[in-house]
Amino acid sequence: MNPYEPTALGKPVAWPRHVDAAVLVPIPRAAMRADLGLAPHAPLPFHGEDLWGCYELSWLDVHGKPVQALAELRVSAASAQLIESKSLKLYLNGYAGERMADADAVRARIARDLAVAAGDTVQVALLESAVWGRLRLHAAPGEALDELQIAPASYGPPQPQLLRRASAGRVHETLHSTLFRSNCPVTGQPDWATVVVDYAGPALDHAALLAYLVSYREHAAFHEQCVERIWLDLMQHGACVALTVFARFTRRGGLDINPLRSSDAAARLPAWQRYAQQ
Repeated sequence: MNPYEPTALGKPVAWPRHVDAAVLVPIPRAAMRADLGLAPHAPLPFHGEDLWGCYELSWLDVHGKPVQALAELRVSAASAQLIESKSLKLYLNGYAGERMADADAVRARIARDLAVAAGDTVQVALLESAVWGRLRLHAAPGEALDELQIAPASYGPPQPQLLRRASAGRVHETLHSTLFRSNCPVTGQPDWATVVVDYAGPALDHAALLAYLVSYREHAAFHEQCVERIWLDLMQHGACVALTVFARFTRRGGLDINPLRSSDAAARLPAWQRYAQQ
């Protein structure tokens, strides 16, 4: 049985005319992490956050004039639930018909409603349209893997056995690929991302890492679960001493999702940054 069948996910729904937190669909992380071999209630082996970029947010001022802003949401990886993206889009679109005192009132209301859905504090930042011109595209950090020659034998499920160490000794390097693709477990639609791996430890074989990332191409999982699986597989098969993995997914429905998982408790994604692929 599809676990999302009783919900509105993947079905036609009416757009809310006003803000309604009831449309938010929290999805427990515990079940997805159990699939990754993580025991319920055990301390997480990683730190991290999910950074959401929201490009379709508008409300009415006290006179009824529309105001537009971009929003960034930071949800801790330790939160009990993630929030399904279509439900978040529905929720944010409810502000289009809502009169709000100012941007601070919007920020506070979003933070309050999303904290209830996620089961943890959600940090909300707004960037109003007058300063959008400050934003620019950024290049992914580190060395690109995409031009390496590989002959993939599988596009799913993910193949961690492909990972292997190189003949070089210990290194600290940053690698990235824009070739990552997985699929939404609700709708089956493709999700595209730039994946960045920053690690220290025994050198990884770069072509093998690329082949491993490509093996997600027909895999159905949420963005957050994909990044956690990559982190766990690299720690297990690469014997990394330090490891940060993050993915910047392309925008769908006015939202992009950027999960980060790291051995470093202080690791965070920079604010108001996106890659060309986004």
